[in-house]
Amino acid sequence: MTPQLHNLLIVLGGIAIVLILIILFFSGNSRFMRYITKFLENKEQEDKYSRAKKRREGNTEQPVDVSPDDRENVRRFRKMQVQSYENEQRRTSSEAIVEMATLVQKSDDRLRIIESTGQTRLVDEYYELVFITRKGKKVKIECSREAYEKIPFNQQGSLTYRRNKLVKFKYYEDIVYDN
Repeated sequence: MTPQLHNLLIVLGGIAIVLILIILFFSGNSRFMRYITKFLENKEQEDKYSRAKKRREGNTEQPVDVSPDDRENVRRFRKMQVQSYENEQRRTSSEAIVEMATLVQKSDDRLRIIESTGQTRLVDEYYELVFITRKGKKVKIECSREAYEKIPFNQQGSLTYRRNKLVKFKYYEDIVYDN
């Protein structure tokens, strides 16, 4: 074995040992890292470590060290995230969605212009109906003036809409189409 090859093997062995030591000492599971975090008393890093450990163990149900009130807030926040994701899917979907719903609120926004001749005209009319589905979700639907006036309050029926625009609302006494 030549001296150059012998020196090369020593250098490669040294590099391998240094890499193994780095992995052992500075990985998230090492006792050395836990000792360093306690020594430095860095609360944020300790929280990150404990959350990462919980995630690795498969316990992602509850955040670490959370009071019951905070747990309820976390549940509400997650539920709101899921609902906003579902609403986002509805808005982008091009196919009609049919749900059983009850009309709970009507709102309109329009500009009435009165001219010097005494004539009045409506400009920028916007009508919106708010339904609650059987699952308890609020759905805001844009509609025409005729549909806005025809649909009675607290009327339960089959709501068909596409991209938050009313297609039809079918209830016991009538069917209302959006024009």
